[in-house]
Amino acid sequence: MSYDSTYQNNNRGGYERGGYSRGGDRGGYNRGNDRGGYNRGGNRGGFGRSQPINVTPPVWSEVTLEPFTKDFYNESPSVASRSNEDVAAFRKENEMVIKGDNVCKPITSFDEAGLPENLLQKVKSQGYDAPTGIQCQGWPMALSGRDMIGIAKTGSGKTVSFGLPAIVHILAQPKLKRGDGPIALVLAPTRELANQIEGEIRKFLINGLNVTTLYGGAPKGKQIRDLQNGCEIVVATPGRLLDFVKSGVTNLNRVTYLVLDEADRMLDMGFEDQLREILSFIRPDKQTLMWSATWPKEVRALASDFMASDAIQVNVGSEGLQASKTITQKFEFCSRFEKKDVLIKHMETIFDGAEDQKDLKIIIFTSTKSMCDDLTSDLRYKGFGAGCLHGDKSQSERDWVLRSFKQGTLNVLIATDVAARGLGMYKKKNEWIEKKERIMKLHDDVFVFLKFSGID
Repeated sequence: MSYDSTYQNNNRGGYERGGYSRGGDRGGYNRGNDRGGYNRGGNRGGFGRSQPINVTPPVWSEVTLEPFTKDFYNESPSVASRSNEDVAAFRKENEMVIKGDNVCKPITSFDEAGLPENLLQKVKSQGYDAPTGIQCQGWPMALSGRDMIGIAKTGSGKTVSFGLPAIVHILAQPKLKRGDGPIALVLAPTRELANQIEGEIRKFLINGLNVTTLYGGAPKGKQIRDLQNGCEIVVATPGRLLDFVKSGVTNLNRVTYLVLDEADRMLDMGFEDQLREILSFIRPDKQTLMWSATWPKEVRALASDFMASDAIQVNVGSEGLQASKTITQKFEFCSRFEKKDVLIKHMETIFDGAEDQKDLKIIIFTSTKSMCDDLTSDLRYKGFGAGCLHGDKSQSERDWVLRSFKQGTLNVLIATDVAARGLGMYKKKNEWIEKKERIMKLHDDVFVFLKFSGID
């Protein structure tokens, strides 16, 4: 069976068979009525209400796969001339641990990365001075076309580490045709992180490439239109992506560059079965990149199943979750009945001592959604500008709260662990202060951790 013709025509379901049809009702984008999929009158029809589609994964052993290029790294003369001693010293200075055979030497500047000139200019136009540690080693590894694992703390530049090689990879592939799905697929655990990844990648798009985000809790219509207009890069949460693939809205036939971002978090949230099902729709000879802040045994087991046996790995810092060395932490333990009084006392101290309250940014984490709502109401009653973020909030509410917090309209963000990874919260003097632990800001260099679960 030919990959490009027979399978793709019979099983994609997106345009000709069940997707874009002027008068049909099989699903997808439908101009003629509202019996299936997206229609111009709204989302009332849902997906395949009359004749639901259930696309199944191909039997890859029976599919003839078109070859594709994935090795794009040309080592610059300056990198090639570095001695093994210089490379070892650089890796030691940046706390890098390398695993695997024949791993590329790290670069030290953007010019050594071997990026196309127009993409290199895009990078420099964003104001970056030099690549971060994970980018110095991650770019050559990703551009080499090998399966790889990157472990680095939140805020270290992992998104750009896989985003730029994705663009280089896509530029070398045949252009999308009508009905094609993405070439690069990035899977993320939460809507907020998926949106942030898309925003970061969008900064570097060249040559008319498109990116979109797929996630639950938002109307499907715009996401469907983006897919059917053609997107080379898709950033998605597992549930919504699987819904679209199995209902024939899109397909993963052309995915040759796969990224699992915050893989440990996706396992914590119970996405393993969905990840395995998604991978069954993707050709087995793809390039797979797994990025994470920690490297527990569960993620190692996932990597052994998903990645080639010769996969290479870079760790920057510890494999475990560590507190940031730039933050001084203070712990205060109290009973469950004292928690709110202790919190209010700290809040009043912080606000009374602030020269400009507009610059204050406080993040408070709770263990449950109901506690998140209750605490937000209590703080608003006390006069604090507080916003609430958890999984039961609509996407528009979550977007508004995050935007207001970043802009300073709200000083206090109260959240469950939906905001626990990778969200850039505060920018001042061109330096990002990332929320890396469960922290509440006291002043410029001191943070306090409130153990909000209390003690019985």
